[in-house]
Amino acid sequence: MDYLQKNNFSKITVSAIKIAYSAGSILKDGFLKNHKIMKKEGNQNYATEYDLKSESFIIKNIKKNFKNHSILSEEQGFEKKDSEYEWVIDPLDGTQNFFHKIPMFSISIGVKKNLDILSGVVYNPILDEMFYAEKNKGSFLNGKIIYVSKIKRVIDSFLATGFPYDLVDNPQNCQKMISNVLKMGVPVRRIGSAAIDLAYVAAGRFDGFFEVNLKPWDILAGKLLVEEAKGSFSAINGRMTIIEEENMVLATNGKIHKELIKVINR
Repeated sequence: MDYLQKNNFSKITVSAIKIAYSAGSILKDGFLKNHKIMKKEGNQNYATEYDLKSESFIIKNIKKNFKNHSILSEEQGFEKKDSEYEWVIDPLDGTQNFFHKIPMFSISIGVKKNLDILSGVVYNPILDEMFYAEKNKGSFLNGKIIYVSKIKRVIDSFLATGFPYDLVDNPQNCQKMISNVLKMGVPVRRIGSAAIDLAYVAAGRFDGFFEVNLKPWDILAGKLLVEEAKGSFSAINGRMTIIEEENMVLATNGKIHKELIKVINR
């Protein structure tokens, strides 16, 4: 990771990158193996032993260097400390892909001070793609600065979305939202990791991403990646977002943001 020497990042950002990289080695070791389902919510929403191994490693290393910081993680929940700083962790975003031996999953680590996101890291260990951002210092992929795309119309765009596990219940009318986009003939992809989707918007690979029923650990790091890459991030109806309160999100290159809001909410 020679690229860490190229930018004057904070101790928090450097630590988040190093922790994500090492946790990625744990997931690489487990990839292609058969796995145990350790936790299950509903029919398909579950965690493997590698979700828990990755999470334990990340939390242990955060506590080693930042003893007084609070930690919110997907599997272990919230550990409150007397601090303005909070680490928000998804130790394996894309568990279904990992379980089924599909190499599209990530580790997402974000750090905020009160409501201000300071650092964001999304790492795909199989592709060895490390996306990271620090507030007011830009977004990067493996040492190279990244920016959102320049597409100006939704009809010309390449989008991503995700489907909630309770899609049959049509939360927040998400079926109609997806249908509104598909009816335009716009290509839409479903990777299975919201963190990767957001990183790809930041890198200009996708022009936009929208999804409902997301959690803070799915989106906090990715929000900073998109915004530092000069993109836009909001609720699906266009409101500004408070990560802890919002689960319907839209991220774009900024140029198609207003139009995509109209399309989704027709």
